[in-house]
Amino acid sequence: MIITLLLPFLFVTLSLARSHPSRHSRRSFSPGFPYGSETVRGVNLGGWLLIEPWIKPSLFDATGNPAIVDEWTFTQLQDRSVATAALQNHWNTWITEADFQAIAAAGLNHVRIPIGYWAYQVGPGEPYIQGQHDYLVKAIGWAATYNLKVIIDLHGAPGSQNGFDNSGHKLPFPTWQSNQTNVARTNDVLKLIANEFSSNPNVVPMIGPLNEPAGFDGQQMLDVTRQYWYDSYGSIRYPNGQLGDIVPLIHDAFQPLSYWNNFMPRDQFTGVAMDTHIYQMFSDQQVALSDSGHIQSACSNAARLIDFNQNQLWTIVGEWTPAMTDCAKYLNGRGVGARYDGTISPGAPRYGSCVGMTGSGSTFTMSYKTFLRQTWEAQVITYEKASGWLMWTWKTEDADEWSYSAGLQYGWIPQNPNDHLYPTICG
Repeated sequence: MIITLLLPFLFVTLSLARSHPSRHSRRSFSPGFPYGSETVRGVNLGGWLLIEPWIKPSLFDATGNPAIVDEWTFTQLQDRSVATAALQNHWNTWITEADFQAIAAAGLNHVRIPIGYWAYQVGPGEPYIQGQHDYLVKAIGWAATYNLKVIIDLHGAPGSQNGFDNSGHKLPFPTWQSNQTNVARTNDVLKLIANEFSSNPNVVPMIGPLNEPAGFDGQQMLDVTRQYWYDSYGSIRYPNGQLGDIVPLIHDAFQPLSYWNNFMPRDQFTGVAMDTHIYQMFSDQQVALSDSGHIQSACSNAARLIDFNQNQLWTIVGEWTPAMTDCAKYLNGRGVGARYDGTISPGAPRYGSCVGMTGSGSTFTMSYKTFLRQTWEAQVITYEKASGWLMWTWKTEDADEWSYSAGLQYGWIPQNPNDHLYPTICG
């Protein structure tokens, strides 16, 4: 039923993409960054304009309410003035101009900024508090000052596209895909973003139309996501009805890259990139790997990334981390333990101790910091065989193994990303 309703949008979008050959011939597509020929090296500004419990646990712990597990409940289950003050203080202090200066000084060229739909549109019954948009505009100004490129990533959609707390609304099962109004609202917000920044492609060369739709939740999610990618192509590539220069960065929906072969052929869809996220701690099989197993796993991604990048779409690893455990506080959700030490559920297997694996980098052993350097390099070397990478994330409150800035401070991330201590780590 839903797919039938969505099909007309596909034909509208495809006809839009193909009906302006004169536009394509009069002006060439000119993104603000030479994707495909120059490497993306960047970092995510996670937990800033869309809050996540594990990135800044104190923001949630200060509420005193264990039922507050995401941005939805943060704004729903406490006094509105208290929540507003806490969010405004967080927005003002978590990421500042000094961070952009430091990111540029670290030799990076991109920042990816997650933001929820509610920054632009809050519907009836939705508790969200607005104000994020002003900080996004500030961030784009800072990026221009320090010659950084911004990827605006629509990280949360109405109904949640994955049920994760990082969508803003933690749910047992996502509902975004089950309601055409949700999908239409998402595309409406995307049009607002694309229209707003279409005149500034040199600073905002790329927009992610939706983060991590949960393709593993069934065919309906995949069908709706595929259709939404087509519709979002029209929204991003034709802002205000005119051919523009911003690149859509679509996510693989947790499917193998090969699933997307021939999805948006380059001769029909100009300037599209694929975002794939590579983590090694969200299953028992992954956290059970040895140190060398983790490094080998990272290196093993090269062939598929090279193939898809060369033959399909520019391919960027938009989220990854040198961390190889799920030990970070609240990483699996507020109040939820870790797979690695068996605290995730009663009777769960245990693979090791989380002591010394998370927290402040000042407590990490030299051997652990060496391992983090090795996993960082193995991934950078591998992902640069495609179109590049954006590490998750720039800053954390109490999980330095995930933090780019902490890695710079404590030495497992080099000040120059070309500086490799283990250049042959992948053989």
